[in-house]
Order: sequence, then C-alpha cells, then structure tokens
Amino acid sequence: MLGQMDALMLTIDFANPATNANPFPTFSRLRTEDPVHWSEPMKAWVVTRYDDVKALALNNAEISADRLAPFFAAAPDVRKSTYINLMTYLGNWMVFRDPPDHTRLRRLFTKAFTSRSIDMLKPSIVSVVDLLLDEMASKQKSGEKADWIADFSFALPATVIMDLLGVPRRDLKRVKVWSDDIALFIGTSRASPDKYNRAEAGARLMADYFRGIVEERTFEPRDDLISQMVVARDEQEVMTADEVIATCILLLFAGHETTSNLLGNGLYHSMRCRDQWQRLVDDLDLIEPAIEEWLRYDGPSGALARVIVNDVEFCGKVLKKGQRVFAFTNSANRDGAQFPDPDRFDIARAHNPHITFGHGIHFCLGAPLARLEGQIAIKRLAERFPNIRLIGDGPPDWNDSVILRGIKSLPVNLT
Repeated sequence: MLGQMDALMLTIDFANPATNANPFPTFSRLRTEDPVHWSEPMKAWVVTRYDDVKALALNNAEISADRLAPFFAAAPDVRKSTYINLMTYLGNWMVFRDPPDHTRLRRLFTKAFTSRSIDMLKPSIVSVVDLLLDEMASKQKSGEKADWIADFSFALPATVIMDLLGVPRRDLKRVKVWSDDIALFIGTSRASPDKYNRAEAGARLMADYFRGIVEERTFEPRDDLISQMVVARDEQEVMTADEVIATCILLLFAGHETTSNLLGNGLYHSMRCRDQWQRLVDDLDLIEPAIEEWLRYDGPSGALARVIVNDVEFCGKVLKKGQRVFAFTNSANRDGAQFPDPDRFDIARAHNPHITFGHGIHFCLGAPLARLEGQIAIKRLAERFPNIRLIGDGPPDWNDSVILRGIKSLPVNLT
C-alpha cells in the first residue's frame, strides 16, 4: 500500500528549489515508473528515456518545435500587444521554426559553423581564455573573490560570439542584462512572476541595439557575420529585416548561454569529484572525452520543448493537440539502458553518445564551437591553475529554469 501511494505522489515540479537543484533522482524514477509522465504542476508531458527523447527531437507532422506561436495565439489581446517584441523577434528564431522556414534559415549559417570555420577561431579563443584567466588571477591577488561564472564561463563564450557577429566587446555588460531577462522566458522560469515583462523589455532593448548595427552594416559592411546576413538579405532576399535582427539575438543568446552553463556545471562537478580533476591535470589527452562527459553528466540544456500539433499516441499515452512536451535530455543522458553506470562522473568514459546538442534537423549548429571553447578553456585552466578549488562547501544556487541548466555563481580559489 505504501509503495502504491508513493507512486501516486510521483511528480516533477521545477518551481521546487530542491527539484531544480537535483532533478536526477526523480528522473530515475520516472524512467522506470512513468517515462511519459503528465506533470500537473508544469501542465505538460515529461519524457525521460533516451530513445523517447531522441524520437521527439526529430519532429514530425504531429510534433512541432514552434512553442511560441501557440502560446501567443492563446494569449489575450492585451498580452499580444504588450509582448510584441517577444512575438516578433523570438518568434523568428530558427529553433522555434519548422520546415521549410527552419531549413531556409539554417542553410544560411552552415558555412559559418563548419569545423573548418570554427578551427580558424582557435587563436582568438586562446587569447580570450588567457586574458580572462589573467584577470581572475589579478582579481584574486588584490583580495577580491574570483567567480568562475561571472568572470569566466559567461565572459568567454559571450566575447567569442560577439567577435564573430562583429559586436563591440565593451557592450558585454549590457548584453548580459538583456540576455538574463530573455532567459526567464526561454528557459520557462517557474518562480519569476514578472518573467514576461522582463523578457519583453530585454527583447525590445536587444532588438533596438541590433537594429542599429544592422543599419550600419548595410552601408558599411565588414568581415563579420552580421554583414553576411545583410548581404544575404539584400542580394538573395532570403531573410527579412526582422529575421536578421532575430537571428542576431538568437546567436548572441544561444551562443553564450549554453556554453556558459557547460563550463560552469562541468567545473563544479569536477571540483566535487576531485579525483577526476586530478586525472585530467595528469593527462591532458583526456580533454576531449572530459568535455563530452561534462556535456552528458549535467548538461547545459536540460530539456527540449515541443508542442503537439495533432493528437498522437506515444509510448502508450495519448498526447493531445496543443499540449506541451518537455523531452529531458539531461534525463536521457543518465539512462542506464544507454550508459553503463550512468550516475558516475567519468571523464574518460569511452562510449558517450549523449544527446545534449539535440538530434535531427534541430541539432545544435554551435556544437563544434562549444566543444572547442570548452576544450581550450579547460586545458589552459589545468595547465595554469591545477590546484583550483571551490570556495565554500555549500551547494550552489541553480538558475530558475526548466530548459537552461546552469549555476548562478561559483567562487573559486585559483591557487
């Protein structure tokens, strides 16, 4: 009887700080007891097994990546007029578009994110990494606390993507504020009642900012990604003006948000599993598998969000039109049917087919860049500051998000 009652109480709600901090025990139970689970607190389906998450990532006629259009279509007219920038610019993100629009927009960026193009960024990334580590060391030497999140894991990918776009580095702090506000909406914050107003303000300010840069590049193009988009818009007419601005916001937001979380989560778990960090310090040939384990073990993108277009049966459950689905990649990456000893943090894991970057047509274009940034960052950190340690023994404060999995602050002692 007790076991039956316990099963009936099984649910998942990321508004609960304890669940948000460590959802993995609940994921484990869901994979076993109810892998396609209706969460009443989330008003959505929660999918947790590896094969099922991978299947949902593919998209089809019944399942759509466009979770914004249905949301705004169901919103009262007053909300539609209030959140016009969210509708206009985030609604034009390729990650929320289905074919053929998704195909058209994605095709424009495949050249910018090829392995060869990313390799050309390596010297610049090394330079930024060393600059940030120097600044952290100087900060610590002056008696201030160095914070791995604020001082490094946010700053590195944000600086790299700003350089790629052609955005001045001096605007980093402004961009951070706008991005954090947009993240409340995109990440499906569960504990921020004003998230829509803040996200709308962030989207408006960032759109205004990029509109000015796009206008500049229209008359004076440079060797950067924004100029390439402007040329594509003017010569081929394959992008509207709103799509150019929307894509700038997407690339800056997605280009730093997930990589920042990768670097933050990965270092946190490496410090908790000190033997694994020492193993890496002693053998830098483990850098590549270590980053893959960082991506798998507690990855930067907690879930994929989808919307049911037509009623469909999935794993014995009927998913109805209009319902939302959260396919939890972080749960799939701990599925024991796919990963031996899945809850063990092992930087030398040989077989690691994680799906942190998604699967199918929405596979992350920035995956090669994220991997390269992670590999360079941790190699230089291990070489220069092998004795780095966390300051304090308490658990970190995790961001309030279902989608974006990351730590708010991580004070460290470099020496």
